[in-house]
Amino acid sequence: MAQPEYVQDTIEGLFDSPAGIPDDLPLHRTTFVVLDLETTGGSPDGGGITEVGAVKVRGGEELGVLATLVNPGEPIPPFITVLTGITQAMLLPAPPIEQVLPSLLEFLRDAVLVAHNAPYDVGFLKAACARHGYAWPNPRVLDTAALARRALTTDEVPNRKLGTLAAYFRTPRQPSHRALADAQATVDVLHGLIGRLGGHRVDTIGGAIEFCRAVSPAQRRKRHLADGLPRVPGVYIFRAADDRPLYVGTSVDIATRVRSYFTAAEKRARISEMLAAAQRVEAVECAHALEAEVRELRLIAAHAPPYNRRSKYPQRVVWLKLTSEAYPRLSMVAKLSAGDEAYLGPFTSRRAAGLAADALHDALPLRQCTHRLSTRSTLPACALAELGRCAAPCEHRISVADYERRAAGEFRRATTEDPEAVVAALLERIETLSSAQRYEEAAVVRGRLAAVLRATMRMQRLLGLARIAELSAARRSGDGGWELAVVRHGRLAGAALARPGVPPRATLEQVLATAETVRPGPGPVPNATAEESERILSWLERPETRLVATSEPWASPVRGAARFRDLLTTAEAAAGNW
Repeated sequence: MAQPEYVQDTIEGLFDSPAGIPDDLPLHRTTFVVLDLETTGGSPDGGGITEVGAVKVRGGEELGVLATLVNPGEPIPPFITVLTGITQAMLLPAPPIEQVLPSLLEFLRDAVLVAHNAPYDVGFLKAACARHGYAWPNPRVLDTAALARRALTTDEVPNRKLGTLAAYFRTPRQPSHRALADAQATVDVLHGLIGRLGGHRVDTIGGAIEFCRAVSPAQRRKRHLADGLPRVPGVYIFRAADDRPLYVGTSVDIATRVRSYFTAAEKRARISEMLAAAQRVEAVECAHALEAEVRELRLIAAHAPPYNRRSKYPQRVVWLKLTSEAYPRLSMVAKLSAGDEAYLGPFTSRRAAGLAADALHDALPLRQCTHRLSTRSTLPACALAELGRCAAPCEHRISVADYERRAAGEFRRATTEDPEAVVAALLERIETLSSAQRYEEAAVVRGRLAAVLRATMRMQRLLGLARIAELSAARRSGDGGWELAVVRHGRLAGAALARPGVPPRATLEQVLATAETVRPGPGPVPNATAEESERILSWLERPETRLVATSEPWASPVRGAARFRDLLTTAEAAAGNW
């Protein structure tokens, strides 16, 4: 029968065990099982263990001992006998590892496994469990060798061997290459190392395990910035010595998220630079995750923290709008005015707006010149008219009414109701170019189609929310309460959390009475950023969110751009493979 394949883990692979011991459990209340194995010296293959020694301790008190010789089922090399004093005759009456494992696994239950050079010992035990059909309990593991590498300098100890550490800490028990004696020496070394951790502000099991990882000096030095932060949803702000915001983030658990910046998992160079400059962390508690996300966006927009990359400049958007004249044209503008009624956006870049404009010019006979045309006088036509790409309103070849019907009116219809005319024209052009084997030009038109569809779908979705003067919604929280939100014209105007047992309706009435006043304005996001309104929409569209009341119906065009979602997905996928 084939043996299960086993690959020995590294020390990094031992850190993320999903066992149920919480990170914030104090070290003096943590139960440790300090383990040592003696082996035949081979690789972990499910056998080769000759002796097991384990000591259970908590708070400096010894709670139990497990020690036994193990018959490895194979000859012991002579050098192992010389090293350990364990002979073949001593192991013949000893039980095999499959008889020892049940007692050992029970001994490890609900405890942190400690070993010196833990990957070696854990590797043998995991391989034995795999070979003999036992489930490995995946305990949290603390390696005293790794801990010593972080806590002690080379000036203090020349190496991190168990014997060297035992001599440094003057432990009453010294290692002797026998499992129980080495485990007892490791207990004393562990207690000495825990004493050193106090100077590094490490007093929990999660902190001790994380301390073993390779973190930068700045992370280790600034770890105290995470002290005292609340474990609630909200926003955290790293501030410099002059109180400038350096970085703004959000989390459903502020304390846990901020602590993660001081672990080896955080490897971003800009964050390391930010931590070096940070002097304190400010927490802004929020009612629930939606409020935290919105507050994060607003704070980033207000302060533009240097180490945030996203959402820093929400005002840097552009729009495509129809000009107000007899023969309107598309104009790229930074913001909308009260009189603007036909527009598309917002776009996050001029390039994206330009692609959408090119798509509209391909599909509709909108003029592209920048002259202000009059119904009384004419101007010479440009080359586009000669090529049949423009109806030449400059020479009055098309009436104002026909231009409105064929060009400007179709733009209004495409952006607010049904973009089918634009989509059909672009698809026909793609087909024509493909039939002529002009594939690169067809790909360009396909990119323009994706740009205009993406923008139209986004705007129609935002308009559906921005039209509503007031909307209130509720969502069950994890503890059985209710997350409440009041949205006015696409902006989060109020938020609260109704705790379990508190009537949510009464809490919502208080939110409605104190919510921010929001007035309508031009565009789909008149009083918020598009990103804020989209965060709100994502929260509202969850199946578990309940609409409590709306002042107007929340609706989208029945033949709107959303029905072309599959086409947009196909176009974007094709562009990615091009």
